[in-house]
Formats: sequence, C-alpha cells, structure tokens
Amino acid sequence: MRVYKILFVLQLLVLAIHGAGQTKSLLKYVDPFIGTGASGHTFPGATVPCGLVQVSPETGNAAWPYCAGYQHKDSIITGFSQTHLSGTGVADLGDVLLQPFTGDILRKDYGSRFTHKSEVASPGYYSVNLKDFGVSVELTATQHSAYHRYIFGRPDGHVLVDIAHGLVNNADELASHLKESQLRIRDANTLIGYRITNSWGGERHVYFIIRFNHPFKARHWLGDSTRSQRLILDFISSGSLQLTAKVGISTVSIAGAEKNMKADIGTRTFGQVKSESAKRWNAVLSTIWAEGTPKQKRIFYTALYHSFIAPNNIADVDGRYRGADNKIYTATNGVYYSTLSLWDTFRALDPLYTIIRPSETNGIIQSMLAHFDVAGFLPIWSLWGHENYCMIANHAIPVIVDAYKKGIRGYDIAKAYQAIYQTSVVNHKNSSWDIYNKYGYLPNDLVKTESVSTTLESSFDDWCVAEMARMMNKKSDAALFAKRSAFYRNVFDPGTRLMRGRKASGEWASPFDPLKISHAYSWGGDFTEGNAWQYSWHVMQDIPGLVKLMGGRKAFLQHLDSLFSMESKVYGEGSTADVTGLIGQYVQGNEPSHHVAYLYALAGSPANTQRIIRQITTTLYDDTPEGLSGNDDCGQMSAWYIFSAMGFYPLNPASGQYVLGAPQLKQAHIRLPNGKIFRVIARGLSVSNYLVKQVRLNGRLYSKPYITHKDLLDGGTLEFVMMPVNKQSR
Repeated sequence: MRVYKILFVLQLLVLAIHGAGQTKSLLKYVDPFIGTGASGHTFPGATVPCGLVQVSPETGNAAWPYCAGYQHKDSIITGFSQTHLSGTGVADLGDVLLQPFTGDILRKDYGSRFTHKSEVASPGYYSVNLKDFGVSVELTATQHSAYHRYIFGRPDGHVLVDIAHGLVNNADELASHLKESQLRIRDANTLIGYRITNSWGGERHVYFIIRFNHPFKARHWLGDSTRSQRLILDFISSGSLQLTAKVGISTVSIAGAEKNMKADIGTRTFGQVKSESAKRWNAVLSTIWAEGTPKQKRIFYTALYHSFIAPNNIADVDGRYRGADNKIYTATNGVYYSTLSLWDTFRALDPLYTIIRPSETNGIIQSMLAHFDVAGFLPIWSLWGHENYCMIANHAIPVIVDAYKKGIRGYDIAKAYQAIYQTSVVNHKNSSWDIYNKYGYLPNDLVKTESVSTTLESSFDDWCVAEMARMMNKKSDAALFAKRSAFYRNVFDPGTRLMRGRKASGEWASPFDPLKISHAYSWGGDFTEGNAWQYSWHVMQDIPGLVKLMGGRKAFLQHLDSLFSMESKVYGEGSTADVTGLIGQYVQGNEPSHHVAYLYALAGSPANTQRIIRQITTTLYDDTPEGLSGNDDCGQMSAWYIFSAMGFYPLNPASGQYVLGAPQLKQAHIRLPNGKIFRVIARGLSVSNYLVKQVRLNGRLYSKPYITHKDLLDGGTLEFVMMPVNKQSR
C-alpha cells in the first residue's frame, strides 16, 4: 500500500500539471447547438452559469417544438430575445425581442434568412449573419444583462424593439399572454419599460432598460402607439454602422434593471464582457477533467454546460427579487434561485451540484425556504419566483434531505425540517394528503389524473422525510413517514406484477392497458407521461421491497429483461411527445426511467447495467443538434450522461450512495471544493471492452455495488478494469 500511495501522489502531481493546461481549452468542447434539434429544446445563445439572462435567436413560436424559441432545421431568424428556457416541455419567456434590419421599415415580417455556416456559438457567445439584411449579429451576456453588437456594413440601419412578443404554446396564448406593458423613450440612446405576462407560472413581471451606443435619428411606432409595444428605431452613422445595445433585466423595477446593467456591464466593451463570460464558464467546466474521444468530450462538456444554465438566480445585484406572491423581498445572500424543474432535476442534476458546486446547493435550498415562507409549501416547479404546479409530488424534499445527509448545511436546518414536514402534511394543489393518508394510496376515482405516479413519487418523498427525521432523532415523525414510504405497495397488482390504478373501494381499475401512455395535459390517465411498464420501477427508496413484491430476484430480473426487450411502441389518446428514446419500454427521453438500468446492478446482475449504459450513451446521445433523445429538462438529461459516463449514478438521489455502472471515459477527474481530487480510471476501455471485470477503490479490491458520497469527497481513485463483452462480468 505504501508503494500505491507514492504512485497516487505522483499521479496527482501529473494531473495538476496536465489539468492546468487542459482547462484553458475546455470551452472548445462545448457545442451549444447540441439539443437544438428534434425535442431537445435547448437554445444556442449566450448566458452565464445560472444567469437571469439567456439572449438567443428565435426561429419560431406558438408550437411545442419552440419551447426555447429555436429549431436547428429552420432557416429564418425572427429576432433575438433576452430570456429563454433550456430544455423544457412548456414554452415561456422570450422577453424583449430585438431585430436589426435594413431596407423598408414597414414590411410583412422582420425575419431574415441565415445559414448555419454563418453561426458561431460557444459558452457566453453567439454570432450569426442575417443574410437578407447584411447584418452581422453578436451576442454575449452577464448575470442580469445582454450585450448585442450589430455590424450593418452600411451607414444606416434599423432596430425593431418588440415587447409584445413572447414564447407561448399556441396561437391563442400569443393573443392573450401580455397583460400589461410599457415601452418608453428616455432619451435618444435609451429605452425603458416593463411587461407583465400571464405566463406558465402566473403573473410574471419583467422590467428592462436598453441603451444604444449611437442615438437614434427617427422612431416609428407599429400599431397602436398608445399601447407602447412595438417600435422601430432608425440609426445613421458617418461610416459603416456599428451598433451596440446593452439590455438590463429585473423582476423588480426599471431602476433595478438599470442598476443591474451598470453593475454587470458598466463601461466594459463587448469583448471584455464576452471574455469574462467565458472565464465564468471555464470555471464550471474545469471542475471535471475528462479523457475520451473528441466526440465523447463534446457530448460530456456540452452536458456539463447545459447542467448549469438553470436554475436561474433572479435576484438583482442588491438582492431584491419578486417572490411567489409578486411582492418584493430581499435575499440576504444576494441569491434567489428559480427555474427549479424539480421533478426532473432531483434525480441527477441536484446530486451533481452537491459534488462539484455545493455552494449552489446551499443557495438553492435557501431560495426554497424563502419560497416556503410565502407559499406555505416548498416549490414544485418554480419559474421566475412563481409556482406553476407543473408535474407531481414535492421533490424539493429529496434535494434538501440529500444535502443534509451529505453535510451541506448552509441554511436554517430547523426551518428546513419544518418546511419538508409541513409540505408533506398540509394539503396544497396536487398534494391531497387527507386522501393519501386515508387510503394508503391515491384512488383513481377520487384523484382523476396521475394517481399511481403521484402515489409512487410521494412515497419516495416520504422516505426522504423519514430519513431526515431519523437523523434529527425525531422518532415519531420517522415512524410515520417510514410507514407512508411503503404506500407504493398498495398500487402494486400481483396479478400483472405492475403498478396499477386502484379505486377507493380497493378494486383494481379496469380496463387496464399497461402499454397505454397517460398524459395529464391531454387525456389524463393514472401515470405521468408514461405507462404502467415504465412506472412500475419507481421505488427508488426500497429496491429489496420491490424485488420481493415481484417474486424474488430471479423473477425481478426476468421482469426487468422484459422491459428492455418489449416492442418499442407508445400510444394513447393524448400526447406521446415526452415518451422518446426507447429501448423496449425503457424511456431515456423522460425522467421516470432514468434510474432503471442501474436496478440490475443492485439486483446482482451488473453486466446488464453495463450493457445498457453503453447502449444508451452511444445510441441516445450524440454531438449533433438531434443529440438528445428528449427534452433536456433544465439539465437533467445532461446530468444523467455526466454521471453515467463517469461510471456511477445516484439511483436513490437522497441516499448518499452512487450505484456503479461502467465508465464510458478512459479517465475522469473531479476537482472537489475541498481541494481533493476524485479520479475514475477505466483500464482497457475500448469499443469492445465495456464490461467490468474488477473494481478497485484506492488500490483495494471493491465488491460493493455502490460507492458513497464520503468515498468521493475523501478523494482518491476508483479504478475499473474492463473486459470484452464475450467474457463474464464480476
């Protein structure tokens, strides 16, 4: 062991030298166009880690493919808005659209053709040439502000400013989403205003300031000028017109937007802001050094990039923000995180933050508790500070419990427990605890949609509450929630060995089609964006109990084999757009399946986990615009890849354990906030050598199917010895 320790120290020195040179070039591996095609719903524009602003081009609107405003297949850019969602399945934001153009002022539309050859995108930067107008557009961003630079190539040009615009789900919403707005001219260089929209999260306030480096020479209101929504500005210069526009954003006030812009940009040049944005991204990317093929590194580092676009800190530079009740509050730590897509991100994205950015985890929890103070329950899916009640259960709970279990404690612990307890016992929308407690499940004749999925996911949350109660020596609470965590058993039908809708009488719901997709927003059903086969594995808190229900280990593994080998068909009376990326009935493109491949490892068949992980990472992830098999969902799809490529995954995301799979990268080095380094090495990894023969942790043979968070934080080396597929796994 002494020799091993010496070698380990030497390896760390090599890593420090090698890594120092590598971090400078990590930005080149990020391709923001990955996920902008098909149903990835990402955007290619400029933002900073967890920033309020995401300035990006838009190519369409009012349809599901345009949740982020951009589809790679399109050839027309309609403008550049300051805010966008990343990878969601619902459209919103798209605030304050600007479009530079030349020629006629009054025209049918202000879109321009473009080619992908003229587009450039990297972390914090985007550029394109608007072919029809001969205008070169560059974009960069800060925390609260966007910076536009337009080169017209002629001495005159125009800019459309449109605050009526917004990203919506359909044409009817486009006509009604704007509740109130104002666009005013402060002086010949400056516009100010606000817009209040009826959005996904309710009434949303956006305040802005736009400052041009040149004064405009004329103005033209489009439509009814009294409504102050669409304005064209004319600019003229003595030579080739080069125009910049600084756009500050705030949820609080115009004064807040101006203060943000001054603090974020001030007198800095476009190039300086672009450089600072790149440095901020490099700091995030350099937390993990990955060795793999160029394609693997493009997928990996783009996934890491996408993992830090949301959540978004919506607080102004002075800490003020608009809360869930639209009142103004002040975050004493200067941070208020929103865009919390918790049904998605609790599974892998939030656990990833606990490893490489626990400071963000603390900030997220503090923001959740501030939301609780106003709403009376923890956030379910919060957008710009508002609750939209999208999805099911209360998955802020596992995020808090996971952090507490891992020793992340930069928040009021007593208040955190009060919040998870109250959220779990006081009825609120989509959480009917009186019915749940009375029956031990949610009867589908009393809870008309998603009754089975909500029972399963709530029982996982209950396990999390029981864990925190146990750790805090609250014995009666621990017993209560441990009992509730077993409610999943009450919707398991032993006849079909699947989870199934059940009536208040105890009778199984009939007819029962285990392949039919349920979708609450279209036709309803007992499941959430899935079917009985996909949701029957959603018992992350009690795998031994699930194995027993299904008839023991052999029967469990056979049943799991069936999931992956069935016909890959989905059908239903409503939308099946969320159910994509299928292997049999396993769905990589939606979150309820994300832990399922790792069940093999816990059931004693790790080779099957290893085979499936290789299949998913090589066939359902790519470095193309269509490289995501479903919505990125604010980074969850990306976080799954990051963990799986490194060789482990938080199957139960509040357990403090990571189930072993098989690394897809030759090496990965995690630079931990405590100054230590955790290294993953895959000896002999190749196209054909992707099964695991042996695992060593810090030089010792390791036989457990998981490692712990403590193992990881202690630093050291996790070594996988790989073998060919025709050999037997360990």
